[in-house]
Amino acid sequence: MGITDNAVFASKGGAPSNPDWYHNLVANPEATIEVGAITVEVRALIAEGAERDTIWETQKERYPGFADYEASTTRQIPVVVLEPVG
Repeated sequence: MGITDNAVFASKGGAPSNPDWYHNLVANPEATIEVGAITVEVRALIAEGAERDTIWETQKERYPGFADYEASTTRQIPVVVLEPVG
C-alpha cells in the first residue's frame, strides 16, 4: 500500500471552498465506504502538518492535476485519512 491509498482529497477542483462531503466527515467522522464490491467501516481523520504535507506531495507526484487544483485556490486543500475501524 502507498502513502495515499487511505487518503481522500477535498480539492473540489480547486474551488474556493471545501466540498460538502468534507464538512460532513468533519462533523461525523464515522463513515462507510465502498471499495469495489467491499464495504468498509472507517473513521475519517484530518491530516495536519508534516503528515498532511507528505501525503499531499505524494498525491501531486502521482496525479499532477492536483497541483493545478492547488494553484487554482488560496485555501489549503484538506487531506482526509480513512482508517478502517475494527
